Amino acid sequence: MPAIEVNGLTKAFRTYKKQPGFSGAIKGLFHRQYEQTLAVNEVSFKIEPGELVGFLGPNGAGKTTTLKMLAGLLYPTSGSARVLGHMPWERQDDYRRQFALVLGQKNQLWWDLPARESLELNAKIYGIPADLFKKTVDELTQLLGVAEKLNVNVRELSLGERMKMELIASLLHQPKVLFLDEPTIGLDVTSQKTVRDFIRQHNTEQKTTIILTSHYMADIQELCERVIIIDHGKIFFDGKLSEIVDQFADFKLVTIQCANAAAQPAEKLSKCGEVVEKSVSMIKLKVKRDRVIAVCKMLLDELPVTDIDIQEVPIEDVIRQIFAR
Repeated sequence: MPAIEVNGLTKAFRTYKKQPGFSGAIKGLFHRQYEQTLAVNEVSFKIEPGELVGFLGPNGAGKTTTLKMLAGLLYPTSGSARVLGHMPWERQDDYRRQFALVLGQKNQLWWDLPARESLELNAKIYGIPADLFKKTVDELTQLLGVAEKLNVNVRELSLGERMKMELIASLLHQPKVLFLDEPTIGLDVTSQKTVRDFIRQHNTEQKTTIILTSHYMADIQELCERVIIIDHGKIFFDGKLSEIVDQFADFKLVTIQCANAAAQPAEKLSKCGEVVEKSVSMIKLKVKRDRVIAVCKMLLDELPVTDIDIQEVPIEDVIRQIFAR
């Protein structure tokens, strides 16, 4: 049985369209114009227990709206969803004890209290025994390297330290499903790696089902085998991350090292592919997949090549092109 099953999930927002100027404000008092926006449009997918799935899309694509519906914070316009056998927006206590939602731009910890007191409050809300609470907090703070920050007011923590405390707060009750919306936003590279390593270890050991949204492709590449891409509220792609390059990038990058590379005529190189980069001793070309072997043979025959390298296009470039479409 899937941990998460979504069928035709749709969320429409009705927004007031104000006319410009003072006269427009007066008209709005008597006759208002509204427009409807489909933030999520008939989205369907299934996620099995223990899966860690990346949920990608440009800003405004519908990622956070989908997570909020799965967390029961928003009621859908139409469609259905079952998470751990529950309908999320019914907000049953049994369901609320089994999931957690972490929003990278929202705080759940009390700003003016030490992190420990916020965690203790969460423990009381979820009815976590004192000994289990201490054991869990000790383990998680050690893993994330913030044990010495427990008695510091949340407002005085750095962004990275605060994000780690938010993760700890969300995992206190050992949820079976975890929704992570931009958990590494604004963090430095060291903190990002710490959070990624922690998420990977937690998923491996606890078999927690995780949906992760992030604009940092390093998060997705290191953590997720499967990705779901959403754009304008609709599912655009659902499959393995490795398949994205095969499906949406029909070229490879061929780099050659040769003497007098800068002096090579553009006409000759354009027959091989698109010149991406050129220097005194190096030429990088974008070559169609079905021409890579022929182009490499041509370069080796016609140029004084000392080294040649063939690479796939970086995944972040492919995702950027998909979003641009």
